[in-house]
Amino acid sequence: MTATLSSRTPQQALAALLDHYTPTRLLMVSASEIPAVQAFKAAHPDCELTQSPAGSLQEPVSHQRYDLAILADCLEHLSVREGQQLLGGIRNLNASRLAVLVDLAASQWQPRDFYALAMQQSERFQRDQQTLTLFTYDLHDYKQVPDWLNARFWAHPELFGKYWW
Repeated sequence: MTATLSSRTPQQALAALLDHYTPTRLLMVSASEIPAVQAFKAAHPDCELTQSPAGSLQEPVSHQRYDLAILADCLEHLSVREGQQLLGGIRNLNASRLAVLVDLAASQWQPRDFYALAMQQSERFQRDQQTLTLFTYDLHDYKQVPDWLNARFWAHPELFGKYWW
């Protein structure tokens, strides 16, 4: 968890995420345009961008798989229950990577609501009186592999066939 404010802007953070993952299929759920996404799309014309308004995903969008989903200017317009259904559905069915930019003060959300969805707080941004928080989720690294979970503690091939337990 990051308690300090980031020196970057929210758009720079989203642009860095887009450059890091370089998705070929991108889902953007937002009530407004996101400049970082539009700039990425202009620089990567082969990227398939699907835009959806804030709220539940409609068919055919809800039946597709994406490399990355970005939600911004979205959860502030939804109840926590509707937002949990949206985020959980996208995380479980549509994308293995999520980035959510939210103004916690302007919404009913608390950081624990994101932690409950296995998301982690990446950065916080402040401009004037508004504070935005970036939460991310990546299926491939959301949980560290414990030290005990390896072959050293489970298999002893040198003992196979020698003992009967």
